[in-house]
Amino acid sequence: MADFDPEKFEDKYANYFAELQRAYKNAFETMNEQYDSELIHAIDQQILNESEPFYEDGDFRIELPENPTERLTAVIVDDEKLSAVLEEYLSELRAEHRNVFGLDDSE
Repeated sequence: MADFDPEKFEDKYANYFAELQRAYKNAFETMNEQYDSELIHAIDQQILNESEPFYEDGDFRIELPENPTERLTAVIVDDEKLSAVLEEYLSELRAEHRNVFGLDDSE
């Protein structure tokens, strides 16, 4: 894997598409093991499918589409649980971005 370059991340889909796919896949697999698979699949397909990763100030953030909880129609879940699981998913996704790009704190 090439060294991570924050400037190249501005054109992330041209420069880091495979790494981004791996980070999302790894996060999905981890979350799918810990939570209801239907809920995780729905979040992945109806919310995160239009999310946008950014690298700023030395870390990754994930920008969600507008009204992310309203986008979820594939499963019935209360707002509190959805918010908690979505936050955990985003945390896992940011950790996977750090891991895939070799920016993990544990190294």
